Amino acid sequence: MSVTDLLTLPLSVADPQMDALLARELARQRGTLDMVTSANPAPVSVLAAQGSALADNHGAGHPGERFGGGGEIAGEIEAIAVRRARDLFGAEHANVRPHSGGQANAAALAALLDPGDTVLGLDPAHGGHLTQGTPADFSGRPYNAVPYHVDARTHWVDMDEVADLAKTHRPKVVVAGWSAYTRHLDFAAFRTIADAVGARLLVDMTQFAGLVAARVHPSPVPHADVVTATTHRTLGGTRGGLLLSRAELAARVDAAVFPGTQGGGFHQAVAGKAVTFRLAAGVPFAVRQRRAVDGARIIAERLARTDVFRAGVRVLTGGTDVHLVLLDLRAYGAADGGVPLHGRDAEERLRRVGVTVDRGAVPFDPRPASVTSGLRIGTQALAARGFVAASFVSVADIVAEALLPGYDEHRERDLRERVAALVAEYPYHA
Repeated sequence: MSVTDLLTLPLSVADPQMDALLARELARQRGTLDMVTSANPAPVSVLAAQGSALADNHGAGHPGERFGGGGEIAGEIEAIAVRRARDLFGAEHANVRPHSGGQANAAALAALLDPGDTVLGLDPAHGGHLTQGTPADFSGRPYNAVPYHVDARTHWVDMDEVADLAKTHRPKVVVAGWSAYTRHLDFAAFRTIADAVGARLLVDMTQFAGLVAARVHPSPVPHADVVTATTHRTLGGTRGGLLLSRAELAARVDAAVFPGTQGGGFHQAVAGKAVTFRLAAGVPFAVRQRRAVDGARIIAERLARTDVFRAGVRVLTGGTDVHLVLLDLRAYGAADGGVPLHGRDAEERLRRVGVTVDRGAVPFDPRPASVTSGLRIGTQALAARGFVAASFVSVADIVAEALLPGYDEHRERDLRERVAALVAEYPYHA
């Protein structure tokens, strides 16, 4: 084998073990109903951009201000991605460099805060994200992180508490955004609270950016100083992060990304983001996003009317406005003295029949994070496969029957067959 042969070997020859594992992963995706909330298949066009020759290009600095040569074409591509991101979301400024949503949040906080400043964000135990200002994460170490919560009865964000905490702690940044929450946030109300204490408003729309792009969710951009997002979850494209901001903050945001929190860019990922934004501006994408939201509502409403509700499974907040359904298992089995069911076992039951979901904590959860009392069910990947209303009804019934008391091998076998029929009807990357 010559040195140049190393550049041309197919993966099956260069690394048969990895080739086999990737084939297994594709088979898993094709053969299951993936309802993990962050799951969303990337289009072939995006995968092609990610696997392009740009993977060989390294260039630190901003477009037109590179450190080193060979970055001219990469700079053109980045400029296109920036323009498309601004147009898609109606933002004054965009930075497409962040490698992830977490790094986008790190840069946003670094741009808006000094060490020791206070940040007010949603408690992760109540649906917030670790990177939105929590002591367990980088976002709560250099900064003073103060959490707000959801109402104990409705499980909606308690805006009165947000206002009271803001007046008491005088944060420099108020964060609106969530990791596990099923209702629209009132961005105008958050803006009013931030203005009342002289704070900046940061909105993390990681979980609903695709809905915003498709105009099926209110946009935070007119209200926020800075908006962060990922480009893979609901945008369904390249895995990576995105920053949007007011023009007056552009220089601070860009400096917080480079050199503030990361070095050279992943130019192949930036190319994938450019393709992602172009696709997200089209009508087919908007149709898919509406289908994802409608599918989640169908599942939430269907579950609330089945026997699984009488068994103690509850839909948090009574429904959903987004692509996500949160199930609360704390009351499971309590009404008739039955055996309790926690999140880890419920996740495993569904995995065995071919439905992949996330277990997750619910607000005021008495169980540890490794077990939890909740399930998070997402509809993005199914909407991408082409699921329609009747198919989402079928999925809701499968989930309900998997969670009902009296679960046994006979029921498991029947549910596996029903999942297999849906998989065959809606092939993935056929």
